[in-house]
Amino acid sequence: MSFHPNEVVRRSRAAGLLVAGVLIFLLSGFFRTQVMEHDKYALEAEDNRLQEIPLPAPRGVIYDRRGEPIAENVIGYSISVMAQKADTLKAVLERLRTAIPISDDQVETALRRFRRDGPSRPAVILPDAPYDVVAVLEEQRNSFPGLIIEPAPKRNYPDGSAVSAFVGYTAEISESELAKRQFADSGYKAGMQIGKQGLEKQYEYLLRGREGSRFVEVDARGRIVAEAGVARPDLQPQPGKHLRTSIDLRLQRYIDTLFTRDSVIGGAVAMDPVSGDVYAIHSSPGYNPNRFVGGIPTDYWKELQTNPRQPLYNKALQGLYPPASTWKLLTAAVGLEEGIVGLKDRMPVSCSGGFTYGRYFKCWDKNGHGSVDLTGAIAKSCNVYFYQLGLKLQMSRLAAGGVRFGMNRKAGLDLPEERKPRWPDSEAYFDKRFGKGKWSRALVLNQAIGQGDNDQTILSMARFYTAFASRDGHAVEPRIVSNGRPPKREKLLDLSAEETSVIRNALTEVLTERGTANSARLPDVSVAGKTGTAQNTRSPLAHAWFVGFAPEQEPKIVVAVMIEFGDHGYTAARYATAIMAKFLGTRPPAVIAEKERLNLVEVVSPLPPPKPPKPPATSRGTTQD
Repeated sequence: MSFHPNEVVRRSRAAGLLVAGVLIFLLSGFFRTQVMEHDKYALEAEDNRLQEIPLPAPRGVIYDRRGEPIAENVIGYSISVMAQKADTLKAVLERLRTAIPISDDQVETALRRFRRDGPSRPAVILPDAPYDVVAVLEEQRNSFPGLIIEPAPKRNYPDGSAVSAFVGYTAEISESELAKRQFADSGYKAGMQIGKQGLEKQYEYLLRGREGSRFVEVDARGRIVAEAGVARPDLQPQPGKHLRTSIDLRLQRYIDTLFTRDSVIGGAVAMDPVSGDVYAIHSSPGYNPNRFVGGIPTDYWKELQTNPRQPLYNKALQGLYPPASTWKLLTAAVGLEEGIVGLKDRMPVSCSGGFTYGRYFKCWDKNGHGSVDLTGAIAKSCNVYFYQLGLKLQMSRLAAGGVRFGMNRKAGLDLPEERKPRWPDSEAYFDKRFGKGKWSRALVLNQAIGQGDNDQTILSMARFYTAFASRDGHAVEPRIVSNGRPPKREKLLDLSAEETSVIRNALTEVLTERGTANSARLPDVSVAGKTGTAQNTRSPLAHAWFVGFAPEQEPKIVVAVMIEFGDHGYTAARYATAIMAKFLGTRPPAVIAEKERLNLVEVVSPLPPPKPPKPPATSRGTTQD
């Protein structure tokens, strides 16, 4: 086949233009890449050559009211590995196991972190490595390319379990937390430590600090070949802000000693009745928050989970217990405010050890108290008197009174663990539970003495009693950190000065030879308070309560104590007045003083409580004091 000469020339020109076009296109691409976008690609190359190593920020120190550290930072070591692929990381880990102990769980955790984060961040192997492990790896560093041993601030709680009820702990941020907007928008990254409970969680936004970073030069296989030097300056971490609290560590340690020595299960709250400053919060038994730093050991976590004494369950803030006779003050206050009863009024039926209303309701004193007025009924904790007062009030008034006093809502403490108490808001609660018209008025008898459908926290009862300690009927919202805010006070009681004074005098009678807490009285200070003994279905030993304040004339501290299986309210009263004495710098009750002198150990043998998060189950029977 032959072509005309003109056709050959035409096709040659077309081919030449095509080749010229391709060359121009390639040259323009080279020009754009080499000249116009040089800085962009140079930066990408630099990023591929440099590997970022995160520098954790020291968390802010948490101090008590005197400036003693509750949570501080000490030097720790983090061991991590840089790798480009999961298989490479797994191979390095297997080699590392020949030099240091690494569990299967730690290997799986490291691989999971790598799959989640990719090669952009080093895979953390041991977030809190012991010094002897660090020493071994430093000697063999050349054998493990990509190994990073980084000094890092480590959280430390000098008082350990003594402060676990309020300080909480820190741990690595989880994948589910990273997915939350509050963390994603605040610059949190995988591997960071965050507050998980208590003050650490509540004030995370202040304590956290800002992560820094340094850069190392790596080769194509991700192995460190040199420090980056001036090629990319390090970004220094910014420490978190310090936190000053109202906690009195000396008092907190003393309470821990009291509860630990006697191996009791329960909790205590001590607070200022005017400012709301919380001096101490204790839950017994506690846990050691230092064991959570860097990842809690599996055996310790299992121990905490299976311990029948529930160390992870905060008795002071989460435990819900019938308040027993400590509640009689509320019933009396509602009766006075509604004009149903007066201070000197007596009930139609004298106390002979019990009261019949459909069935026989016992008084805690089987011999009876005879005919007493309201103040005598408070001082002697006469159930029969309050059964009849409950019938006079009826359920509607009593329920409304409890709601008005805030006994169906949280006390408002600045901790995330506080649990809402349980109190019926109206008669409709019983209609819903039993059916309209299908419940008996007799239910009000138990409600009036702090049993029945009524479960309170130790904190909620402490807050309620600040209204009696304040004299003007104002309760104060508890707080651990004030941040310069004035206390939040709420008018609860609408009683006359005479009524308030007489009730307070009746409360002081509780700690006399005629009262239910005679053995808890202080030699040098007048204490006002109320015992409570709440029956439960799991043991012949009842739960013991005491809530009170001291000195009675000018209260400086309100203390609430609840001891599971404490048998009688005076048991809790002894602990409470000992706490008051320690705070006020005076002598403790004789029973505690003798025990401390002889260093005796009294063990209360409890039955296993239910599994968390359910509150301890109790019967709705009668109060025993």
